[in-house]
Amino acid sequence: MDALILSCGTGGGHNTAGRAIEQELAAAGHSVTFMDPFLLKGARTSSAINNAYIGVAQRAPHAFGAVYALGNAYRRLPFRSPVYFANRSMVPLLEKYLDEHPCDVIVTTHLFPAEILTNMKARGRTVPPTVFIATDYACIPFTEETDCDRYVIPSPEFIDEFVSRGIPRERLAPLGIPVRREFMARGDASALRAGLELPAQEKIVLVAGGSIGAGSLEAVVETARGCFDGRLVVICGNNARLFEHLRERFGDQCQLLTQTPRMADYMRCCDVFVSKPGGLSSTEAANVGSALIHVTPIPGCETKNMAFFASHGMSLPVTEPGKELPAALERLLDPAARAEMTACQRKFIPQDAAPAIRALLETLASK
Repeated sequence: MDALILSCGTGGGHNTAGRAIEQELAAAGHSVTFMDPFLLKGARTSSAINNAYIGVAQRAPHAFGAVYALGNAYRRLPFRSPVYFANRSMVPLLEKYLDEHPCDVIVTTHLFPAEILTNMKARGRTVPPTVFIATDYACIPFTEETDCDRYVIPSPEFIDEFVSRGIPRERLAPLGIPVRREFMARGDASALRAGLELPAQEKIVLVAGGSIGAGSLEAVVETARGCFDGRLVVICGNNARLFEHLRERFGDQCQLLTQTPRMADYMRCCDVFVSKPGGLSSTEAANVGSALIHVTPIPGCETKNMAFFASHGMSLPVTEPGKELPAALERLLDPAARAEMTACQRKFIPQDAAPAIRALLETLASK
């Protein structure tokens, strides 16, 4: 099977989900191409799209929330969104690419490529079976105006929401959000701590703001340092400015990292994981079995993610770190509370999403 995976770098979750499927398909012997379709128009276009999102999410998250709310309001109107028409310009480029690089199935982990493919179908273009993978615990605005053969959603609990937005029930596949194999594997925490040069006995709190280093990390670190006397590990992602700022303020009080290829190992080593509620990072934590505190969501889909996890006992929600974080940390540093939370994560989050999606793609490609 030849598979094409389309994604964009507006936040790391979309690409991470795509890479998880790429990894799963490649391990099964399939041929896989992973691509940002906007690179067909040039690196400058791709970077502009990705950086616009990241800049708003890092510096003005409430502005992002306003845009998300506007999208929710706009979707009530009886015509297609500006997002749909903005992606129309990509149709000739993707058509040419598919003519030169035919494939058996197309996966998209981002709305924009799904809109391009929908525009192509509207023009009468025949395309291979297309699968949209939702990477948040919500039906994000304008998903309903796309035309994909299957929609992989986080769990059966979201079927009614997607149907209410206009997605045909028979196209929904509640298989979960895919994570890479390193988040599904099991490992000995003691050995991992030694490999990461972390103390064997000390309590460890891991703090991260996703790939873009969002989520009021400075307030989280400041509060944690005042109420927690163990090892604090802070991962800033690709936010170099945040890394330098935290190093100036807290460099001698915590262990600071930028991006790391060993995120799964750090999650396994920690006693508590404090993170913004990204769909992918939350799902990774649930697969690993990390006691999870969600902090300061970017308004919109992250608010939905946090609400879903909290309502099922899979995380503790903290909207004001200075006031609420100390109590949340104290609660989850208790082994019994951590065990209860990780049991809920195993109950409500599929642990085999990537293999299940691979099986779905193999079925669609064989028809």
